[in-house]
Amino acid sequence: MIEVGGRCIGKYEFDAIVLKKEKIAITEKTLHDLKQNFDFLKEFSADKVIYGINTGFGPMAQFKIPYADRLTLQYNLIRSHAGGSGKPIDTVYCRAMLLDRLNTFLQCKSGVHPDLILLLKDMLNHDVVPVIYEHGGVGASGDLVQLAHMALAVIGEGEVWMEGNIVLAKHAFEQKKLTPFAIRLREGLAMMNGTSCMTGVGLVNLHYAEKLLNLSCLVSVTINEILNAFDDHLSEALNEVKLHEGQNAVAKIMRELISGSSLMRNRQEHLYVETKETEFKEKVQEYYSLRCTPQILGPIYDTIKSAEHVLLNELNSVSDNPVIDHHRRNVYHGGNFHGDYVALEMDKLKIAITKLSMLADRQLNYLLNDKLNGKMPPFINMATIGLNFGIQGFQYTATSTVAENQSLSNSVYVHSIPSNNDNQDIVSMGSNAALMCARVVNNAFEVMAVECIAVAEAIDCLDKADSISAAPKQLYSGIRKYAKKLTEDRPMFGALRDIKTYLQTEEF
Repeated sequence: MIEVGGRCIGKYEFDAIVLKKEKIAITEKTLHDLKQNFDFLKEFSADKVIYGINTGFGPMAQFKIPYADRLTLQYNLIRSHAGGSGKPIDTVYCRAMLLDRLNTFLQCKSGVHPDLILLLKDMLNHDVVPVIYEHGGVGASGDLVQLAHMALAVIGEGEVWMEGNIVLAKHAFEQKKLTPFAIRLREGLAMMNGTSCMTGVGLVNLHYAEKLLNLSCLVSVTINEILNAFDDHLSEALNEVKLHEGQNAVAKIMRELISGSSLMRNRQEHLYVETKETEFKEKVQEYYSLRCTPQILGPIYDTIKSAEHVLLNELNSVSDNPVIDHHRRNVYHGGNFHGDYVALEMDKLKIAITKLSMLADRQLNYLLNDKLNGKMPPFINMATIGLNFGIQGFQYTATSTVAENQSLSNSVYVHSIPSNNDNQDIVSMGSNAALMCARVVNNAFEVMAVECIAVAEAIDCLDKADSISAAPKQLYSGIRKYAKKLTEDRPMFGALRDIKTYLQTEEF
């Protein structure tokens, strides 16, 4: 059980709640503070004009709403904006959105009734998750459309995921003995007005981006090892003169993964000796996809760290409007729902992961091109050249998927389009940025699955299974559970699917 409220949620807690589905509890002090915040707003708004309580929304805020219609206003907002389209977003992202919205309310600055917090907590604990669609929010007045679908489920009128199926919220609530939330004051606007879609999706993206980085370090160093690369491009002496944290961290990780390797070559032993040769059979320096890995993965490391800092800040922030401050006895109107911070980080992250997939594609091509590696048959074909095809067939899959990543990596952050009668005249497109980044991350795992099969084939072709270091051997053994050595042509789509899942779930 993880207790939330009164402190920041970190990466460990987020992953545990969203991915491992650990149960949560709300601190009593937080529930007390929430009640105080709600009571203050109810009293404060009785004789004042407060946006979204007794006014319309957006450009309709100029119209005052009669007291008798205030709750109807909240329901109308939810129902009218639940117009998302496209595919349902995967449940892991929806859990993340639900947690993010809950955590915003736990800051006690949204004026919502404590019963809403208790229901969101119970929905997470019972794994009853709102069905939310890809297309909707522009990421400025919050992720309005996506979060309207969340709110619709919370009031018992929408759809939810339960046990892998989409069902009506009211049926799921009946089965789990949950009571749909009844609006008290401004909870319709509070549930919708924030960055919870882009932040939730973004934090899941970061979880998998870190896995991809770790995997890329391991695959890259494995290729270096089995091809007997020189070791100085990974050395501390070479990398420390480049003053970037990521480069030095990646180089250190790669050194540790093959510490004590018997296959990596020492340049001093092979080239720093007197020789009468005038032309060398082997390259004096490896191709860039082998030699420049710390310089290529280093910026990706730095980008992930930067994005993690920004998104954890956003997760623990109040992305609502207005902000209800019962300690200062005031209500502040502004734009904390604007998602530029997250949108920019998601654009940067998808560019970084696209580059990671490009590196994987070039390393794959090096392994399959006998004219480049000079050590293996074309396409690592260990059967009959000409009659059989080795990995030739599914290299296309990797290449086309990388091309898609390159197209998806155009910035969304700079593509603001005014909306809402120009009330939302500059927006972040943060939910689009996060969801497109998710697609890039998912694509990268598909590319890495192809590369990992090629690496396993190369290890067998070069007869290095018994001589590689422990970490590369672990990777090799894992891949071989799902893809046996190719001694004849056979369909590989099932193996690729299984290996992709393995790479997404294994800790490297």
